[in-house]
Amino acid sequence: MVYENLNEIELVEEAIKHGEGKLGKGGSLIVFTGEKTGRSPKDKHIVREKNTEEKIWWENNRSMSTAHFDTLHRDMLKYQEGKRCYSQALQASTNTDEFFNIEVTTELAWHSLFIRHLLKVPSTESLNNFKPDFKILNYPSFFSDPTRHGCVSKTTIAISFEKKLVLICGTGYAGENKKSVFTLLNFLLPERSTMPMHCSANHSITNDDDVALFFGLSGTGKTTLSADPDRVLIGDDEHGWSEDGVFNMEGGCYAKTINLSYEDEPQIFSTTEKFSTVIENMNFEPSDRSLKFTDSSITENMRCAYPISYIKNSSKSGYGGIPKNIILLTCDAFGVLPPVARLTPAEAVFYFLSGFTSKVAGTEDGIKEPVPTFSTCFGAPFMPQKPEVYGQLLWDKINNAEPVCWLLNTGWSGGSYGKGKRISIELTRKILKFILSNKADFRTRTDQFFNFSVPIEIDDVPKNLLDPRANWTSGSDYDKSAVKLKSMFIRNFHQFSSINEKIDGVYHHLKND
Repeated sequence: MVYENLNEIELVEEAIKHGEGKLGKGGSLIVFTGEKTGRSPKDKHIVREKNTEEKIWWENNRSMSTAHFDTLHRDMLKYQEGKRCYSQALQASTNTDEFFNIEVTTELAWHSLFIRHLLKVPSTESLNNFKPDFKILNYPSFFSDPTRHGCVSKTTIAISFEKKLVLICGTGYAGENKKSVFTLLNFLLPERSTMPMHCSANHSITNDDDVALFFGLSGTGKTTLSADPDRVLIGDDEHGWSEDGVFNMEGGCYAKTINLSYEDEPQIFSTTEKFSTVIENMNFEPSDRSLKFTDSSITENMRCAYPISYIKNSSKSGYGGIPKNIILLTCDAFGVLPPVARLTPAEAVFYFLSGFTSKVAGTEDGIKEPVPTFSTCFGAPFMPQKPEVYGQLLWDKINNAEPVCWLLNTGWSGGSYGKGKRISIELTRKILKFILSNKADFRTRTDQFFNFSVPIEIDDVPKNLLDPRANWTSGSDYDKSAVKLKSMFIRNFHQFSSINEKIDGVYHHLKND
């Protein structure tokens, strides 16, 4: 039986009735994802098809044959025959006034609730005339067979752009639903000269044209830093940039809750006690269902999912103007990069394509401690087209709009992971306040290894923090780590074909310096 478009109340009831979760404080829903507590990027496949094959970045995306995809589809449908499932007709924004219709069918009621939060619920008129542009089928208890289905494990995420279908099986992690939608839009939006972005966004309370973008991977601070009580939240994870401005693709937020506190993040903390918020993989006190925010025994990647309206100062429209500031977030486990640097347009595209950060514990299956990595465009697992497509789009947008570009490091200082200390949220917020103040004149120094401009002084921020070398006990040890990281940037960027001479010049300058 298929239950169609159940609302939040009905889905919470269904989930509790069928043992999928427990009622939490304030009417939240506490659930557990089972074996998979993070994404499974190595199990993601794109079907090789005539009309799209030349556009796909195959070095980054695992292929699947049409025959194997069709067999997987038939087997999943047969498995689900006669079983209970839940279908939602939802939308993702593709522009400030256009939507992408997505029908999501799930085996679990709480997955249906999750994706209802994360995407947008159509108006009554749109629902009456709803025709899906794409369909997603998600059956966690069905396991794929590598021999029969041409995959690599019992977990599979497979996308067919020609059949307009996504298949997900063998994982209870709900994040695969939203990231599949993001992957679809990352393929479709560049065809419209719209920039799809793995970023959060907010704007000034008094001026919706004063937009800031926060690019970054999970764990770098996108959700935390954009949920600013002094600014209006446009969205926390996935946006587009069209000629009209910035728009939120989604309708909700998916926030990490490890060590979440009311003092540091009051707005996100408050959502954990609101009705229908999905509390994922968090331990709790049985007596009163209070959550154990510091208990990572299940996973570091514990999260909550909620509609964006649960953030008091969130945007009702989901739109903003052309960005004034672009902030590239990184979590540097080497402890080498300064906490902030101002970038030229060419440097911004270089570091965007590089996508350097450290994958933090729990964001992917098997990650237990920070792992330095390069994730192209700060979201390689979700980028089906070649990196140069996104790099050229960003270059064009920056040169037309002329925003100020920044690198903001939320990682370690005074040493590498295990020796140094992670930069506090409090200090990062002070640096962010400086960035968003739009001050035109401030003194900078040129970083001796990476050549970008680093502010010398920021109010209420220790000067030695702004100069990482001075914050290490051994300058020579810092130099060795900086040389190592610089060489990693050079090796990584070698994979990209030329975009233009200015961006290539950043690479060659680092290489030959």
